[in-house]
Amino acid sequence: GYLGVMTAADLEQLLIARLVRQRGGTSQTWRQALGRVIVRDARTHAHCNWEITPGGTDMQRAAIEELLDEVRLNHSIVTAG
Repeated sequence: GYLGVMTAADLEQLLIARLVRQRGGTSQTWRQALGRVIVRDARTHAHCNWEITPGGTDMQRAAIEELLDEVRLNHSIVTAG
């Protein structure tokens, strides 16, 4: 397993791969709906230093929000990149 700190790009790839696997559709569609991973300073955001403001349809946003809750448990801190 991957135990190092993920980068924002790694996190994006992980989220998109999971969305495609769990919900179908294309990685391109999910990438557009997901938007960018915004990385904050871990010293001031110790609990979780990243956020995403998803776009897309209501269904896409709901799927993304559900996945984000799950992924935050395992990957609460990421590095920029």
